[in-house]
Amino acid sequence: MIAGAMEGWRNPARYIVPLALVAAVTATYLIVHHALINKNSSTTTTTVQTTTTVAHHHGHTGTTNAKAKFYIVKPGDSLSGIAAKTGVPITTIESLNPHLNPNALQPSQRIKLRQ
Repeated sequence: MIAGAMEGWRNPARYIVPLALVAAVTATYLIVHHALINKNSSTTTTTVQTTTTVAHHHGHTGTTNAKAKFYIVKPGDSLSGIAAKTGVPITTIESLNPHLNPNALQPSQRIKLRQ
């Protein structure tokens, strides 16, 4: 009698376990994807130029420019784009980096801008 009543009944684990598996895989993917995006954005961040305001003892204010000696290539950068961003002519970049192939720039590659 009990067996006859349970024939139409389905175990909820048949539905819950696959859903839990899909949820676990999705959560793992999202965590790894988010970590990779943050890793790429934090490793390619570079300060190109810093401007500091300095107060002199006479009450005058002036600006000093501290220029970066190196540039870290970001995805999608080109040599002309780097020259435009940094204000350093392409010929100077090429002369300071003789082994640099402008057609094969790699993200996180370090390029010398100044002596």
